Order: sequence, then structure tokens, then C-alpha cells
Amino acid sequence: MKLQPDRSSAPTVTGHGPGWVAVDGERIDHSVIVSSDGQRIPWPAAAHDQLSAAHFETLAQLDIEVVVFGSGTRIRFPRPSWIAPLMARRIGVETMDTAAACRTYNILAQEGRRVAAALLLESTS
Repeated sequence: MKLQPDRSSAPTVTGHGPGWVAVDGERIDHSVIVSSDGQRIPWPAAAHDQLSAAHFETLAQLDIEVVVFGSGTRIRFPRPSWIAPLMARRIGVETMDTAAACRTYNILAQEGRRVAAALLLESTS
């Protein structure tokens, strides 16, 4: 019986801190979408109040089954109208602070799930 997990080729969040995340060791200093299929898409927002439906429409275009939304340093839920395109495509959305979203994304991606982390990295300046 095999006891080791299979290796996944999904990108892994290898670190995070105020205003940054590292994906496979590469430091990223702006909000980003990280998808288990290898995509890293800039997500142009530096604060929750800068988000709009268009930000979530980008996620609806991905071939995923769940979005892990990291809402910054504290939990702030997206407006229902923002996530309507995701719901229409039967894509689940889980909201948590960005640090928790990084950990949750890693677990789901390593399990082979089609997942994207939408990570809001708030400006530290």
C-alpha cells in the first residue's frame, strides 16, 4: 500500500506576509489569481473597496470548481452581485483572510482539485 501522496504540478504558495505572497518561491507584490492549472493572473486591486464585479468575472472564465477568495488582512465578503457569474457556472466561492486562503489553496491544489486563489494583497504604504 502506498502511503506517500502523489506529487502535484500545481503551483504552491510558499510564503506570505503583509502586501506579498510567494508562489513557488517567486515573490509577488500585487493582488493575484493563482490557479492550480499553473496560471498567475494579476488582479488589479489594492483594497477591498476597489473590487468590482469585473474582478470576479475574470475568475468565472477559468476552468475551476472552487475559488478561495483571500479578502486581505480580515474577512470581508464579496457582494452577491460580484459572485453571480461564478454561481451561474456552479463555481463555489469560499471567503477567508488572505493568509488562510493561501493555506487552503495549497491543500486543495495538492489534492488535485481545480481551484483558484484570488488573493487580495492590500497596499502596505
